[in-house]
Amino acid sequence: MLLTIAKPKLDGDSIFNRISLFSAALIFITLVGIVLSLIDGGWKAFSEFGPGFVFRNVWDPVNSDFGAASAVYGTLVTSLIAIVIAIPVAIGTAIFLAELAPRWIALPVSKAIELLAAVPSIIYGMWGLFVFAPWFSEGFQMWAAMHLVGLPLIGSWFDGPPIGIGLLTAGIILSFMILPIVTALTRDALQSIPNVLREAAYGVGATPYEVITRVLLPKIKSAVVSAGILGLGRALGETMAVAFVIGGANRIETSLFMPASSISSTIAQQFNEATNPMHISSLIGLGLVLFAITVVVMGTARYLTRASK
Repeated sequence: MLLTIAKPKLDGDSIFNRISLFSAALIFITLVGIVLSLIDGGWKAFSEFGPGFVFRNVWDPVNSDFGAASAVYGTLVTSLIAIVIAIPVAIGTAIFLAELAPRWIALPVSKAIELLAAVPSIIYGMWGLFVFAPWFSEGFQMWAAMHLVGLPLIGSWFDGPPIGIGLLTAGIILSFMILPIVTALTRDALQSIPNVLREAAYGVGATPYEVITRVLLPKIKSAVVSAGILGLGRALGETMAVAFVIGGANRIETSLFMPASSISSTIAQQFNEATNPMHISSLIGLGLVLFAITVVVMGTARYLTRASK
């Protein structure tokens, strides 16, 4: 008697599992390929300057002397400014839209905020350079030079020429860009909370302020953290908007009014003009540093999200 071995039947579940496995493997392979490409392209710079390339405060294409410190500093400072400005405004806007505003106001405002997220970054950059920077120079920077420079601790942050562009301007433009994302995610998290929690809180005599601060916000704490980190991730990698308004100066300055640079803006502004192999390798090395910063930020986000649950 001949024994026949039945072939495995390809049903919907097995096909779906294989497609899912292929998709996950493709993403992982792509990620590994990106990392290997960055390492290969930036190896010349790291072999020349060593790991200290990340901490060297020099960027001299003429003499082929490069370091990432000024670009890393600009990236971190502008992203921090964006988060400090955007998070409180986004939470307040989300609370107003989800809990306080009547529907005829909340609906069109919500749609407008979502549309802001679709505006190309170069539009933000052009608006920042031609509209916001002149107003910022004549308004806040002039006022800060007269009233804030003499203050202890923070006075040096505002001790600079009122030229409109610089670290603070770039951070504010970034805050405008990440505000729609953080607001929309926070609003959706508030709207997903069951109404029974609100009704129970109001039933025991809580005020709207107490319901929002003691019941609703603690409930969406992890969602707010995730939204903030997502916004931070976009701020870290933003290129064209920052390139328009940050100034392009490769140096570290205490004053937030001084021109500076970021990793992404430096790459965008100099890559097409780079002909020296060391210059090209240093720019690719900046990309590798930005990738590492992003991985650290996303890893921290996952940790904070789990810790806040």
